[in-house]
Amino acid sequence: MKKSPPCDMKRCLMCQLALPAWQPAIQAHKKNYLVRKGETIFQEGDPVTGVYFVYDGSVKVHKQWGDKDIIIRFATKGKIFGHRALGESASVYPISATAIEASTICFIDKDFFLSTLRVNHDFAFKLMMFYAEELRESEEKMRNLALMSVKGRLAAAFLQLQSIFDVDEDGCISIDMSRQDLAAFTGASYETVFRTMNELIQENLIELSGKKIRIINAEGLQLLSKAS
Repeated sequence: MKKSPPCDMKRCLMCQLALPAWQPAIQAHKKNYLVRKGETIFQEGDPVTGVYFVYDGSVKVHKQWGDKDIIIRFATKGKIFGHRALGESASVYPISATAIEASTICFIDKDFFLSTLRVNHDFAFKLMMFYAEELRESEEKMRNLALMSVKGRLAAAFLQLQSIFDVDEDGCISIDMSRQDLAAFTGASYETVFRTMNELIQENLIELSGKKIRIINAEGLQLLSKAS
């Protein structure tokens, strides 16, 4: 990682909700970095140093599960990551974080972040709501991995990716995601994902535009995800 110019102090949840009087403290403590596509920000098992926010770009949060690497979630503009290591007994990060495109990130050391939570109650409340939603999504993902077919998981994944990243001017999901990452997000093998994607294309549910994916029948994908 290399240092980047300072951010505008407006994009992330902490800056948006912190008290005006606390803003200079944030300005003094934050550190902005540029990360390349594919660059690891921290690895599972690294000592906990603090939390991160995405100023620009996208980051995947992932974890080793047996012999598979599973993507738990994506952090996009303004979102926090690294917060899973804030527990009192936590000494290492339980997950890894890797940029999936060239990104600008903001680092806040652990002690200052905890002080920010104690002082800024609106921010602490919003973060608690975020934790609750993240827990619900994680539980749903674990259920899907256990009970849903690969086809259903892939259909749900495309709908979720479009919700997270939106679409570009051509109507494609606005992220150039590798097939390996797509497999890690669905908890399936690369070969199975490749074969199942071809089935969805033949059924006129999705189509490819270069390396990008366009959803052409969202209702059909929704039915697949519910039926599995």
